[in-house]
Amino acid sequence: MMRLSVLIFIFISAHCFVLTQVAKFHFSDKKTGESIPNVELTVQIWKSNSIDSIIKFKSDNKGQVYINSFWNSVLNIKTNHPLYESNNQTFRLRKTAGDTLSFEIILKQSVLQNIKEVVINAPGIPDTVYGSDRFSVSDFEIQKNDKIILLTYPKQLKKGGEIVLFDGGKELINFPVLEDVPEKLLKDFRGNTHVVCENGIYTLVIKSNELNISAIEKDYFFKYIAPIVDTNRTKMFLNNFNTIYPAFDYYTFDQIDSTYRKLMHIEDELMMELYKSEYKWLDVRTKLWAKNKEIETGIEAEVWVGANYFTQSLYYEEAYAPLFHRNDSLFIFDYSKDRLLVFSVLGKIIDTVPVYHHYNPRKMGWKKNLIQDKVTGAIYALFELNGFSYLGLIDVKTGLIGDKVRLNFKYVDKIRINNNFVYYIYRPFESLQKKFLYREQLPYKIPENEVFQQN
Repeated sequence: MMRLSVLIFIFISAHCFVLTQVAKFHFSDKKTGESIPNVELTVQIWKSNSIDSIIKFKSDNKGQVYINSFWNSVLNIKTNHPLYESNNQTFRLRKTAGDTLSFEIILKQSVLQNIKEVVINAPGIPDTVYGSDRFSVSDFEIQKNDKIILLTYPKQLKKGGEIVLFDGGKELINFPVLEDVPEKLLKDFRGNTHVVCENGIYTLVIKSNELNISAIEKDYFFKYIAPIVDTNRTKMFLNNFNTIYPAFDYYTFDQIDSTYRKLMHIEDELMMELYKSEYKWLDVRTKLWAKNKEIETGIEAEVWVGANYFTQSLYYEEAYAPLFHRNDSLFIFDYSKDRLLVFSVLGKIIDTVPVYHHYNPRKMGWKKNLIQDKVTGAIYALFELNGFSYLGLIDVKTGLIGDKVRLNFKYVDKIRINNNFVYYIYRPFESLQKKFLYREQLPYKIPENEVFQQN
């Protein structure tokens, strides 16, 4: 009896194996040939002239979907994507010598996407905020009291950087950075500005018209201060982002009861697959080194190889999913999944909004850079085409960008937005002028109920 049962089980298993078939569907753009991720599919599976089941899928970052069905079944596939015309096709899964049947579905961009974008110019002409015959502006940070801290230099930043406190009309303080080589300015979650130097970091704190400076260890700053993105009255919002790993997490830290809570995991799945697959192509000696590191630290050998080798290639891109805090909401732009997630300050998800303004980066000029106006709370996306910079105000309710504002000058640098003005550094091409700090007013009107309320 036992032998008969085993034979029946083997027969049924073999029979099912023969009858099942895996189908791979790849979605590509008709014009560019590029893969299309996050295509929504509604699949009707027909057997014996009747619908057996209806299943929904979504294409991965490679624009692929794998569907497992019975041999000789018919799949009716309807596609949906905001940037492409809907498509309805029927496929029959015929028996094949290989394990997987492959199908290509080509989608055409919708008519709306072919309409030329409306671009408007900022009202008025650019206004010079700070200019000097002696110093060029390398970096700047706008303070809450509208004073500006400038990092300037006479000829080369490495040979004579100077810090300037500017109130919009005159220089209040000017002193050289003598002990170290300055690189840039950074503002932390508290609004304090830091001078990042080659060997250390110096904190600048404004008190009235005085500028106090104190040294801080570089390792301490990037380990304990830089990961904090923002705060409110009781919570801190931080991440464990690392430039050499294509995934990270957002956390909340409650300052009252000292508890951590994981808010969201961010991972670029396509980049992670390429990152870990680098291990397969290395020589035995390098693999042995990676395995020894795995035994020593507990970190996978594939990660050691990815961090040391794949990050040096042209194909590696850092994960980009910035978090912004405005009033009682948190906004996380998860571009690897084409979505904007809205959380309450307590960490509960409120809404998920699709975003697609990062598609076709070569054509649209997407720069992987979102900028928040810390006065109004508005969030802008930065684009660059033919040397001109464009700013688009993001509607966080729909994820859409309306009219884009083109800045007046080409090849501007260090773009920041404050109180509906865009600030940037610029020097005219083939000019003897030093690098000046300019600003232009933005034409947007932020509704009163959306204006950022300072904590």
